[in-house]
Amino acid sequence: MIGTYRNCAGIILFNDEGKVLMCTRRDKSGNQWQFPQGGIEKGERPSQAALRELKEETSITSAKIIFSMPHPLIYNFPPYIRESLLAKGRTNIGQKMYWFLLHFEGDNSEINLETNEPEFRTFEWANISEAPKRIIYFKRAVYMKACKTFEPHIKSFLEKHKPHLN
Repeated sequence: MIGTYRNCAGIILFNDEGKVLMCTRRDKSGNQWQFPQGGIEKGERPSQAALRELKEETSITSAKIIFSMPHPLIYNFPPYIRESLLAKGRTNIGQKMYWFLLHFEGDNSEINLETNEPEFRTFEWANISEAPKRIIYFKRAVYMKACKTFEPHIKSFLEKHKPHLN
């Protein structure tokens, strides 16, 4: 049986200080950091999935899409994850990620990780240049490319909007 790539949306959310939201996974031991992300449902546009997943995972609704990557980035799961998925009847060999850059227009009191189906344990705001170093090895190259693509857009946005930000 030939496996497929799972379509999903990846979200890089930045605040008025130019820091990006990183979260630790609840289902893994230690601190496995990642950005909010999740599967694209049938009939859903990737941008809709990004906003839905952000809300489902962090309760955040005060965010606006600033930029998106023109093409998805793909990574493969390592064998132990593929075996685990296969045992559940899923044949995904990796993920095809549609990346979105969002500006957070709320404040930290809006962030609530105790959602209906909690995925994350903790969160923090980090420098985008440092973020990929925290990511599990098999996702790291995709995160590096997304961060490198989005970093100048964050700087440009903040320069344009600085007089209007608190």
